This record gives sequence, C-alpha cells and structure tokens, in this order.
Amino acid sequence: MTEKWLSIIGIGEDGLQGLSAIALSVIAQAKVIVGGDRHLAMLPSDDQREKIIWASPISTSVEEISKRRGESICVLASGDPMCYGIGVTLTRRIPISEITIIPAPSAFSLACARLGWSLTEVETLSLNGRPSSLLQSYIYPGAKLLILSQGKDTPAVVAEILTNRGYGGSKITVLERMGGVHERIVEGMAAFWNETEIAALNAMAVDCIADVGVIPLPRLPGLPDNAYHHDGQLTKREVRAITLAALAPTPGQLLWDVGAGCGSISIEWMRTHPRCRAVAIEQNSSRLLYIADNAATLGTPNLQIIAGKAPAALKDLPTPDAIFIGGGVTATGLFDVCWEALRPGGRLVVNVVTVEGEQTLFQWHQRVGGDLIRIAIQRAEPIGKFLGWRGMAGVTQWVVIK
Repeated sequence: MTEKWLSIIGIGEDGLQGLSAIALSVIAQAKVIVGGDRHLAMLPSDDQREKIIWASPISTSVEEISKRRGESICVLASGDPMCYGIGVTLTRRIPISEITIIPAPSAFSLACARLGWSLTEVETLSLNGRPSSLLQSYIYPGAKLLILSQGKDTPAVVAEILTNRGYGGSKITVLERMGGVHERIVEGMAAFWNETEIAALNAMAVDCIADVGVIPLPRLPGLPDNAYHHDGQLTKREVRAITLAALAPTPGQLLWDVGAGCGSISIEWMRTHPRCRAVAIEQNSSRLLYIADNAATLGTPNLQIIAGKAPAALKDLPTPDAIFIGGGVTATGLFDVCWEALRPGGRLVVNVVTVEGEQTLFQWHQRVGGDLIRIAIQRAEPIGKFLGWRGMAGVTQWVVIK
C-alpha cells in the first residue's frame, strides 16, 4: 500500500485553536504547508517550513503537489475541503488511499446552525468561480438556498437576479466570517438590497418568496414555449416532455443534442439535476446565440455549445450516455457516427417531421430495432367566437437502447 503523504486539514475562522489534537499533530508533522495567504497567516510567525501559496490558475499548484508525490505535504483549506473545496479537486488527481482529510464544519453547516435551518431541506450551491446564472435553476417559491459567495459583490448580484425573476420579496441573509471573532450577520430584502460594506469572506442564505402572480418554472421537462428565445426551431412543450422522458436523464450523465435549435432539449436535460451535462451541436450562427442566451437565462450556463454540422462536428466529443437528434437526420453517415459513439446501454432518440426523415428512421430501425412512436398533439384555439382543435405538425419518434 502507498503511504499517506498528503493531508488536507479544514480550518475555520478561529484558526489553529479551533482544531482537534489530531489535526494539529498532522500539521506539525508536515514538511510542506500549502494554503492561501489567509490560512498561512494563521501559522506561528517563526514557522520556517516550506510554504506554497495557491497560484492562479489553481491547477498550477495542484500539478506541483501531484509531482511531489511522497513528500509530507499538508494543505490548509476553509471549512470542509470536500464541500465545494480543494479536497474535491485534489482527489481527482491523487488516490484517496494516499490522502488524509480532516474537515472542519462547512459554511453550510454553520449557516444552518445560525438560522435553525435543516441542512437536508435546503438547496446548496457555490457561485465562487462559477457563473452567477447558475442560481436561476434553483429559484422557486419556498426554496431555502445556501450560497457560497465569490466575494463582497455576490449578495448584490443575487439580489438583482431574484428581483428580475419576480422574487423581490425574498429575504437575504449574509453571514460574514462565521466562527471567528469578526462574525456578522446582515439581513435585507432582495428588491431593496443596498448593503455595500460586505466582507469578502461570506456565505448567503436566501428564503425565496415569489411576487404575486409569478408563475414558477418547474424543474420537470416541459417548460412553457415562451421560456425560450427562438426563431421557430423549437421542440414544442408537449413533444419536449415526451422526448425528455424517452431520453431518461439520470445524475451525472452526458447528452449530445444534435441539431440543437434553440437548445431546449439539452437545457431541460441539465435542469433535471445539477450534475447532468450536455453538448449542444448547431450549425446556424443565429441559433447559437439563442442557445447561449437560453442556457444563461434558465440556469444552465455550463452547457457546452459546439458550432458545426453533424456528423463532422461530433468528432472527439466525450462519450455520451444519450443522444438526441432533432435535425439533419438525412445527413450522410450521421447514424453510424452516433451509434458508434454511444456507450453500451445508452439511449438514442430521434424526432422527425418530414417524409424523408421518416424514411431514414425506418432504415435505421431495420438495422438495430427500437420503438417507433407517432406523436400527434392538438391545441384548442379560437375559431370565430368558438374554440376548435388545431393540430400541430405530427412527430415521428424513434427510441433505441444500444
């Protein structure tokens, strides 16, 4: 077995005096100490050991630690290193069998203790080094959010997002320097937030309260069509819900959305769970802008957008767990590339509305089987003073598991 050479010690605002005897012993035995300026300043002034300060980008320092495998290295981290912390990054590079991790209470745990919230009943996210638009998919009436801030400006950004979404009555609580002698709590309402003297080290708690008349956006597939900016290339709400059910997303899976249009399928795939990932492939330049805009507005800014025409644009993309083809099914070689790329057990779902598209699906169906489904939707619309049924374009859907 490889000896444990790397330790990651969670440390709070109370510094070394807040650590356990075991954590202090681990730090004392290390030959090299790694941390930010704030953490290294907590060490005694006469500590002569080698220090490594986090570089920017942080991957540079992670690479240096990895190259020094076997040396006695201790990383000082804020709170719980495995809660949006450096521990997560390091364990992706270094086996856990070589690491000792001793966490301190996370900012989320401390916030719940201050507010009397149940940690199992809140939504948690980090806006530290991440797009603020991630918040969009977490907002709904009655939601209790715990947010790790990027810095002193994050509360104002969050307040603006909430207000623009129709949640201006939401209560915002900023918790500064929790666990230290300078701890402070600042409260206010999103619509009237004007606090400017906020400490850089802060976390936020938000009690989401919708304004009167606001219709919440569900996380389930089938968002209203008017939730998207588009040029008509939009999988309609009812068909979208059926399509996502056929794709059957589960946390951590990757979707290829081929011929993405305005990105509705990949966006709603990602909205089902924060760990769902998607790649939207689209050749129309104006639609690429729609995809980016919709992804930010609906809380999936990490959607990967590829400009290009399939199948050429699919080269070298990561292996998908599911593929949706919503356009360009008649392109030569498209099925072969997608079927080869799809992992065993993965799902391929294709929607077509043309006769030529149906003919292509029949050929694919003859090769590998699967289910062919005909989707016909009618909506009631005014006819003079009355209502009548108007049918949408029929959709033929093919679903197959590899």
